[in-house]
Amino acid sequence: MIVIQGVSDPTDVDAGTIDVVIDSGVITSISPAGQNRAALGADADAIVADGCLVMPAFVDLHTHMREPGRTHAEDIASASAAAAAGGFSAVFAMANTEPVADCAEVVEQVAARGREVGLVEVRPVGAITAGLQGVVLSQMHELAASSAAVRMFSDDGHCVNNAAVMRDALRLAAEHGWVIAQHSQEATMTADAQMNEGHVSRSLGLPGWPGVAEAVVIARDVLLAADTGAHLHVCHVSTAASVDVIAWAKARGINVTAEVAPHHLILTDESVTTGDPVFKVNPPLRSAHDVGAVRAALAEGIIDIVATDHAPHAADAKCCGWSEAAMGMLGLQTALPVVAETMVDSGLMSWADLVARMSIAPARIGGLMQHGQRIAVGAPANVVVVDPDAVWTVEPEKLESKSANTPFANRPMRGRVRATVYEGQLTYNEGKVAVR
Repeated sequence: MIVIQGVSDPTDVDAGTIDVVIDSGVITSISPAGQNRAALGADADAIVADGCLVMPAFVDLHTHMREPGRTHAEDIASASAAAAAGGFSAVFAMANTEPVADCAEVVEQVAARGREVGLVEVRPVGAITAGLQGVVLSQMHELAASSAAVRMFSDDGHCVNNAAVMRDALRLAAEHGWVIAQHSQEATMTADAQMNEGHVSRSLGLPGWPGVAEAVVIARDVLLAADTGAHLHVCHVSTAASVDVIAWAKARGINVTAEVAPHHLILTDESVTTGDPVFKVNPPLRSAHDVGAVRAALAEGIIDIVATDHAPHAADAKCCGWSEAAMGMLGLQTALPVVAETMVDSGLMSWADLVARMSIAPARIGGLMQHGQRIAVGAPANVVVVDPDAVWTVEPEKLESKSANTPFANRPMRGRVRATVYEGQLTYNEGKVAVR
């Protein structure tokens, strides 16, 4: 039994300060703080969290766990630990592993390893095309029928540029209720691109990556989604033009959802002037105008969710020249404070909105509403305790990931996960929350 003491639920402001009791994997009691503590007995573990918030644990639809394959950079155990430390109870493992998750054997291996580690639910994402090559569809039926029960498909890291192949994937998705998650990057416009196209790229002499190369693929794909009736999910939206296209599609009732990565809410292409490859990411960091647009879109619900795009890389992939460096950043342990700073502290969203964007909506899109996604008696005990006022400094060597490629190294953050509970078990305890 676990008792979370002295917390507030941002989705129920009238409840005041409460104690939440967890037993046998579910929330068994919610009562005014202190009211029933004497009756709980000495065997209850108390998480003393006065002044903290309690929320449904977060769900990440976009995590690169690197296993199988590049386990020197990350593996399912280290990524799961990072996810738990970031307040997540479930993550969707992207398909760009080695070998690619385009067959039942690989996705079942990923799911089984996730269960073995047991810190979060690990849901494999299946590849849309064989080998992520964009030429022929993967064995999507086989992936869906496997014990991993794949229902989201993505070639993330690669765009399905062939419209006929994408249409075929969407047709299958519509027939079976799957989600197709597209990495929107028009190949001919981004060949050899190194950063966002704009005045910074011109001043640095680096090949530019035009924002329209993202928006044109989204425009094509929302029309294909309308034609097929499928659910299209747009990965890591980064530009104002993309927001406009998604808003247009939603206004017409097209079944499209979208995500934004935390780093696209806070960092701009000006960071590239440092020359540090830690800031090299796909899609690239954009202009301040684009950052403002994606923030507004997330607040308005045009962009539905935050997804980390957690992309660990070993030191040798980042400690090199900019052009040779790999693209990607860590995200799981810094997502909460980045969203809190850019969206809640700025007044664009409330904490209840944050719960909607990081917990409820991603669980709905990913088909995980059985996780509970609410603080209520009888709900599954997948919860996170957040201290909204805690100030801490990101120390890469103390993160749970095997890699250290965070763009927020040595940066002060406000808002911290204090504890995470998954299926009734304490999977993360930051250390400043007392557990009796």
